[in-house]
Amino acid sequence: MSRDIHLAFAHPGERAAATAPAGAERDRISLSDYVVEVEIGAFQAERGAKQRVRFNVVVEVSGAGAGAASDDVDRILSYDRVVDAIDAALAGERLNLLETLAERVAEGILAEPRAERVFVRIEKIDRGPYALGVEIVRSNTGDRAPAQPMGAAPQPRILHLSNAAIASDRLPAFLDRIEAEGRPAILTVGAADGPVPHSAAPLAQRRIDLLAIEQNAWVLAGRDRRCVVVGSRTELDWAIRHGQISVWAPSKIVLDAVDGPAASPRDALALVGWFAGLMGAAELVVIGAAALPESPVPVRALALDAMG
Repeated sequence: MSRDIHLAFAHPGERAAATAPAGAERDRISLSDYVVEVEIGAFQAERGAKQRVRFNVVVEVSGAGAGAASDDVDRILSYDRVVDAIDAALAGERLNLLETLAERVAEGILAEPRAERVFVRIEKIDRGPYALGVEIVRSNTGDRAPAQPMGAAPQPRILHLSNAAIASDRLPAFLDRIEAEGRPAILTVGAADGPVPHSAAPLAQRRIDLLAIEQNAWVLAGRDRRCVVVGSRTELDWAIRHGQISVWAPSKIVLDAVDGPAASPRDALALVGWFAGLMGAAELVVIGAAALPESPVPVRALALDAMG
């Protein structure tokens, strides 16, 4: 029993050695005590502030012998690949759970052909005089299938509707045209006309302003059943692949973004310009607005009377 308890808290390298199948010896590479500062956590106190997170990773590999014998770096699993998998998982979006982060790191490593089993331990080290963490073990044989890269989603068009466009009698005909074209489309809106509650706390105000946009998204959804309000990148990618017209609810993506928009959510055009770049949009079409935003994608205007 004492041996089992020791292994439960031992370094991943020791656990890997102790749990290796008999007669299936594998080479191992490890990354120890890799510490990065990141914003992560489900608690409100963890938002808007970075904390240190420590990674310990052990990867069991196959076929490394030939590369080692020839001293050829292209024939082994490089340590940099482990670091790259961590950095890619951290760069994707803000995460609430260490468990999710560990799964994504493991998936990134196991996408490498030579990786057979991976031990990932992640710890928060700034929450107190202790370390809080998770550890997972994933394999390309037995308990999971090899990671398969997903093809890139098609480039959507982002269509920003002014409040006049949302209220326009031409809206149904406009949606008919979008549907008939069969091109992926995401609709965006700003806040409805009228006052928005005010808070002296900037983070609270940011949430209030984002929620004001989402309220208007639901107003648009109420005008036509084809306008489906969507908040996560996963849902947006699914909708793009399946031809669904989505209405962007910005709170999750904006709050979870590693490099979020510099503009206030009250500047709806600046926000949608950022979003179009994030989504790799084919173009951004602004309907019924007096100005055009800056964006890394092509931007054009559409008059209200051209909607339908």
